[in-house]
Amino acid sequence: MPTEPTVPDTPAAAPGPVPDKVRFDGVTKRFGDHTVLDGLDLAVAPGERVTLIGPSGSGKTTILRLLMTLERVTGGVIHVDGEPFSHMPSGPGGPGGKLVPADERHLARRRRHIGMVFQQFNLFPHMSVLANLTEAPVHVLGLGKEEAAERARELLALVGLADKADAHPTRLSGGQQQRVAIARALAMRPDVLLLDEVTSALDPELVAEVLDVLRDVAATTDLTMLCVTHEMGFARDISDRVLMFDGGRILESGPPGTLLDDPGHERTRSFLRSLH
Repeated sequence: MPTEPTVPDTPAAAPGPVPDKVRFDGVTKRFGDHTVLDGLDLAVAPGERVTLIGPSGSGKTTILRLLMTLERVTGGVIHVDGEPFSHMPSGPGGPGGKLVPADERHLARRRRHIGMVFQQFNLFPHMSVLANLTEAPVHVLGLGKEEAAERARELLALVGLADKADAHPTRLSGGQQQRVAIARALAMRPDVLLLDEVTSALDPELVAEVLDVLRDVAATTDLTMLCVTHEMGFARDISDRVLMFDGGRILESGPPGTLLDDPGHERTRSFLRSLH
C-alpha cells in the first residue's frame, strides 16, 4: 500500500518587532521665530514610563500638547503604534506613500487612546463627579450609560473617592479635584497617559495624595506614561527613564537612579540643585 509523502513541518514565523508606542521622528515645533522643539527624536516603548524634566520653556509640555493634538508639528512626524499620528497618507497608496498633515477626522480617531491630566483640573462645575467621568465615554466612545457609570465608580474607588460620586467639583478640595481628573482621564481607557505638572496648582499638603494615586496607577496598569514634573521623588518612583530637556533638545537620558543621582552634564546638575 503506497504511503503518503512526508511533508516537513513549516517552522512558525518569528514574531516581528513590537512597534514603539510613541515615536517622534525629527519633530520641530516653532512659534513664530521661537523654536520650542528642535528636531526631536524620541521613542517610547509600550508600557514604558518616561519622565521629562528641565527648566521652563525647554519643550517638555509641548511634547504632551502635540500628542493631545492641541498643537501641530512644524516639521517631522509623530508615530503612535507604528503608524503616522501627526500625518496621514495623501491617497490610497497606503504605507510607504507620501504623508500629509493629518486632518481632524484622522486626529480624532487616533487620539481616542491618549489621555491627559493637566495642571488645572478642568472639571465641569455644573455636573456631579460621576457625570464628569461618564460624559466622554458615553458620547465619544459610545459606551452605554450603565457601563460607563460602573466603570466610573470603579475608578473613583481606585482614586479613593468612592463616596464623592454625587458631589459637585466645587465641594471638593484641590487634591480631590485632581484625583477626579485622573479618574476622568482613565475613564477613556487610554493606552497612553500624559501628565503635565499635575501637582503644580495644589497646596503643598495636597501634593502627596495625588502622587500616591498616580503611583498606584503606575503599579497596577500597563499604561504607557509620559510625565512632566518637578517632583523628583515621584519621578524616581514611577519612571523607567528620565529625560533632561534644555533648549528644545534632550540633553541626556537614563534610568532615574543614574540621571538623578549622577547626571553627566553640569546643566542637569545645576537644574536639580535649583529644585532644592
